[in-house]
Amino acid sequence: MRRPELDLLLDWAAGEGWNPGLRDADAFFAADPEGFLIALRGDTPVAAISVVRYDDNYSFLGFYIVPPAYRGRGYGYQIWQAAMAAMGQRTIGLDGVPEQQENYRRSGFQFAHRNIRYEGQWHPAQWQNSVPGWADIVPLSAVPFAMIASYDRAFFPTSRDVFLRYWIKQPGTVALGLAANDGLSGCGIIRACRHGWKIGPLFADTAEGAQALFRALAATVTDSAPIYLDVPQCNPGAIALVENHGMKPVFETARMYTREPPDLSWLRTYGITTFELG
Repeated sequence: MRRPELDLLLDWAAGEGWNPGLRDADAFFAADPEGFLIALRGDTPVAAISVVRYDDNYSFLGFYIVPPAYRGRGYGYQIWQAAMAAMGQRTIGLDGVPEQQENYRRSGFQFAHRNIRYEGQWHPAQWQNSVPGWADIVPLSAVPFAMIASYDRAFFPTSRDVFLRYWIKQPGTVALGLAANDGLSGCGIIRACRHGWKIGPLFADTAEGAQALFRALAATVTDSAPIYLDVPQCNPGAIALVENHGMKPVFETARMYTREPPDLSWLRTYGITTFELG
């Protein structure tokens, strides 16, 4: 798939209700320019899937979409087989929608935990007047990238430096960190989406730090559009954060892997980065 075709894939994802970010495409494509597959019938796209290979050991599968008009014709199965072959012997992760989870199990994926998308909507002034006075909340642009990448390694199975460089610098994105004596103790990013705003990731060493970042990010939204946060259910502190702010669940996936789930810091994960790339 060429870069312009990824815009079509994001349109398909929006049509499925996944609500991608307005500027996600460049960061996604940079992660693995050869990791996006599209099936054509003549010149017509009929199916797509992403197979982002972060290194020789880990990959993430997403964007598995067949438009409704082309379902039931075998296009999805064919592109799935091509994607699995492209992964080689790597461990594969994915976020599966409920109606596909049994199919993923039959393909060798093991359930790890649920990820739940929460939605909240507030008047902008509510957040601007309630942000705690944490002097150590800083723009990530002021933090050395090596420090950001080092902190991120606790939350992802391998390094994803190329993706991160693009992700934190997307136009219209606000990226904040919690400074600590020896590096970071939290970070969060909010970006404009097809509908509203989405925070992701949201990582923090403490619940208090997560709340401070959450409110600081929400306070940057100048309209009353909804804000979304994709929360790992295995972190009770993350569930408490969204419930305490009156957010409601609107969508869910299952995080699944082809091998034993990686040992990640889920109790410090208050919002995952993205359903599409992990």
